[in-house]
Amino acid sequence: MGAIAFYAHKRMRQLFFLIRITGGTKIMAFISLFEVIGPNMVGPSSSHTAGAASMALLARKLFPGEIKEVHFILYGSFAKTYRGHGTDRALMGGMLGFETDDLRIRDSLALAEKAGIGYTFTISEETDGIHPNTADMEILGTKGERLFVRGESLGGGKVKIVRLNNISVDFTGEYSTLIVSQTDKPGVVAHITKVLSEAGVNIAFMRLFREEKGAAAYTVVESDEKIPEDILEKIKENPLVSHIMLVQL
Repeated sequence: MGAIAFYAHKRMRQLFFLIRITGGTKIMAFISLFEVIGPNMVGPSSSHTAGAASMALLARKLFPGEIKEVHFILYGSFAKTYRGHGTDRALMGGMLGFETDDLRIRDSLALAEKAGIGYTFTISEETDGIHPNTADMEILGTKGERLFVRGESLGGGKVKIVRLNNISVDFTGEYSTLIVSQTDKPGVVAHITKVLSEAGVNIAFMRLFREEKGAAAYTVVESDEKIPEDILEKIKENPLVSHIMLVQL
């Protein structure tokens, strides 16, 4: 049996076990074929390698400049198995812009060193309120840029970003995603919505995340189509908008 067929057979057995323990009649959560078989990837685990690479790649797309160094903090099972499952190489591969099936992930640490990118991996014992497959990524740029991203690997290669800098957020990168950093004041969200509407952008989800009333905030807009990049300058015309991040499908 080939490696791919063996992996699929293993995941199907896990699914049948889930059906059996739930009585064989109802499964409370929808399980897609993608979640059973998993994504195309380098590495042994869809959670610990593909998910790690995906969350780091998403963080890299959010970062505005060239990377000087990255500091990773690993939690839960990431912390326990990161060397054996290649989580460290997957995270660095994502930071270098590699997709989950890019064979260069295997050599990503050496490639980062060759590119002059510094990195550290720190193990955290913290567990309260932390998803077991969580990584913090503090990214420092060559021009002093700084971005903190916390990601969670949910299984089957799916990920979620749950923190940007000091603000809790919630988005997956499965849609084109516009993230507007702003001051939480009246009129800013209306301004963003007006610009998007005039550009004909179909909004799938739009949410505001903030530290507290009147403080720093992020408006996160997800669309199932490509977001025109020329609207970014129009959004920045509002003086309460500080900067914008955009991840396209």
